[in-house]
Amino acid sequence: MHPNDHFDHDAAAPARDDDFADRPSKTKLKQEMHDLQALGKELIEMPDARLTAMGMPEFLLDALLQLKRTRSHEGRRRQWQYVGKLMRRVDAEPLREAVASFKVPGARETLALHTAERWRERLLAEDDALTQWMSEHPDTDAQDLRTLIRNARKDQLAAAALPAEGTAERKGRAYRDLFQRIKSALEAAAKADELADQDTGEEDDDE
Repeated sequence: MHPNDHFDHDAAAPARDDDFADRPSKTKLKQEMHDLQALGKELIEMPDARLTAMGMPEFLLDALLQLKRTRSHEGRRRQWQYVGKLMRRVDAEPLREAVASFKVPGARETLALHTAERWRERLLAEDDALTQWMSEHPDTDAQDLRTLIRNARKDQLAAAALPAEGTAERKGRAYRDLFQRIKSALEAAAKADELADQDTGEEDDDE
């Protein structure tokens, strides 16, 4: 038998371009590292209670809180390296969104408005949406909200019947009142969550 008969041709075959197509370039990896470092610096500038409320993995939260407590230069350097390794193990996008929401109140308010608009459209279009809303916001006056939804639907039908040319679409007062009712409820819930987060942070500090 010829010696080459035992040779593994597949193992000796040169690597194809496809083998490396999915591998990130060194430049991309370096940029991702810089982005994570910048994100880490933004995270440690946030209040402890806000970090705790972000829902990040506990191992990363503990490392960030430890970094904030570390005072020595060498200790911070080592802890930074540790935090950097941990951040490569988590999805950074939700953390970036949370930082952006905290840093820019306008962005947070815009998100709240969009959320209220989506809820209004759902409540008007889906009968089951009211059940879900009440499960998430049980303090809402269900009868009052149901009346607003019914009147807003009537306003929508009336607006749709208007001539298309020369007449602006008018959805009526109930449509606007429904939005304000939803917005107020969402703001109250957000404020309650924020107060709860602050209480949690104070309890952690006492420990």
